[in-house]
Amino acid sequence: MLRKIRIILAAICFTLITLLFLDFTGTLHAYFGWLAKIQLFPAVMALNLGVVIALLLVTLIFGRIYCSVICPLGVFQDIISWVHRRKRKNRNKFRYSKALTWLRVAVLVLFVVALVAGIGSFSALLAPYSSYGRIVQNLFSPIYIWCNNLFAAIAAHFDSYAFYSVDVWIKSGITFAIALITLIVIAILAWRGGRTYCNTICPVGSVLGFISKFALLRPRFNLNKCNGCHLCSYNCKASCIDADKHEIDMTRCVACMDCIGNCHQGAITYGFRTKKDKLNSLEKDKANSAEQNKQDSTESTKSDSPKSATNDNVKPSAGESNPDGKSAEESLNGSPNKAENAPQSGNSVDSSRRNFLSLTALFVATSTINAQKNKFDGGLAIIEDKKVAKRTTAVVPAGSLGIKHFAQHCTACQLCVSVCPNQVLRPSNGIMTLMQPEMSYERGFCRPECNKCSEVCPSGAISLIKLSEKSSIKIGTAKWIKANCIVNTKHVECGNCARHCPNGAIMMEPLDAKNPDSPKFPVVDEERCIGCGACEYECPARPFSAIYVDGMERHKTI
Repeated sequence: MLRKIRIILAAICFTLITLLFLDFTGTLHAYFGWLAKIQLFPAVMALNLGVVIALLLVTLIFGRIYCSVICPLGVFQDIISWVHRRKRKNRNKFRYSKALTWLRVAVLVLFVVALVAGIGSFSALLAPYSSYGRIVQNLFSPIYIWCNNLFAAIAAHFDSYAFYSVDVWIKSGITFAIALITLIVIAILAWRGGRTYCNTICPVGSVLGFISKFALLRPRFNLNKCNGCHLCSYNCKASCIDADKHEIDMTRCVACMDCIGNCHQGAITYGFRTKKDKLNSLEKDKANSAEQNKQDSTESTKSDSPKSATNDNVKPSAGESNPDGKSAEESLNGSPNKAENAPQSGNSVDSSRRNFLSLTALFVATSTINAQKNKFDGGLAIIEDKKVAKRTTAVVPAGSLGIKHFAQHCTACQLCVSVCPNQVLRPSNGIMTLMQPEMSYERGFCRPECNKCSEVCPSGAISLIKLSEKSSIKIGTAKWIKANCIVNTKHVECGNCARHCPNGAIMMEPLDAKNPDSPKFPVVDEERCIGCGACEYECPARPFSAIYVDGMERHKTI
């Protein structure tokens, strides 16, 4: 029963957290955003002492429930391991192994040193919640958006606009590669060894493992019922149950209850560990030692007698079974060919295949047409893509207070990147801030009526701000480059930057003040500019904008 309850709770948490990263509308965050804020590492970075203390107390009482229920990366490993164990030969695949304490301590020390030194890229690389967030945002989210665009294309043919298309693009090649490598490493470790990543690399698992060593409630053996079948050890995904000694390494146990669910004798229960359990364990160890000594003495006595001959070629009888669980006749004659008796379903397969190909072709054709519409200006002139501006200082969202504060608290989970409706946020490629979001205005600008990123940030890197406050927070300053301006290069009138500035910080002034008919160039009022990027996004100059936003080390209110 405990195992079923744990699986249900884990499935609910895992599904909702995954949807938080997939939901590009940000709707679910109003209801389930708290699931991101109760993750341990973001709570520590946000200095959310209430959540941190609550998680530590839960671990001290129940063990590492956090790792088996709340942590999405832990549940993701369980799913991969469960898929591998679906085959009968892999159902009892785990074995007890000794803890690699030196590796766990070394990784944890490096993690803490990186946090203290301000190397956010290294700490974010190891954090479990952030790793899972990057996997979903970079690898799973494009598939989710493609499916959404497919539904939008189909619905549009029936004059329904229940769905709307969203651009799919790689926001950072480096972050995409890191997410892919992380997925491969975790998948291999989970496929082969269950919770190997949690108990050797994950710093959160190491911290909670130390606390769970003193947990009040824990799985415990009933030595009177145990028959030594080792099913508990064979089904322990953490490889922490030594069935011979009837010991459980609580630093690695994730309280998944699989040992309880697979014990047919009811020899493992979940409850308080008593002194009686300790005495029974000691007595059992003494009995095992005495039995082993007796067997050793018996074998040494028989060593002088000649060995009995054995016939290795004797075939098993018809009623016997081999270790694979098959009868002798099945082993000798081979398993029956089930494919010969299977019904032919070629017509249904071909029909399903044709339907799938038709829908795929429709989706590709619609996407191609929409892409061509975005590439041409009225069907006459090709629109050249903008290139990322070379900024002296990176631009970070309003509410982050400044670059230093943002870098120290951001866990690079990229939840803000996934919900940004204006496609302004994207992962950084800098060494010290690798994978942490920064702002760029090639695809949109930061609208004054949007504060999605501050609503969803679980680590406190972006504080929640009101919409009425956002227009007065200065995150950068617009810089004009005369050499790129089309007024100078093509000798035409423009003024796009001035028309679209929400704060009226840009004015068009004549080059010659005495001649009102002379070409007008933009002049930036730095005291009124807040760095929203509307001027940079709307600038028609290609490939580089004639005006760009340079960030500020510390934000200020104007």
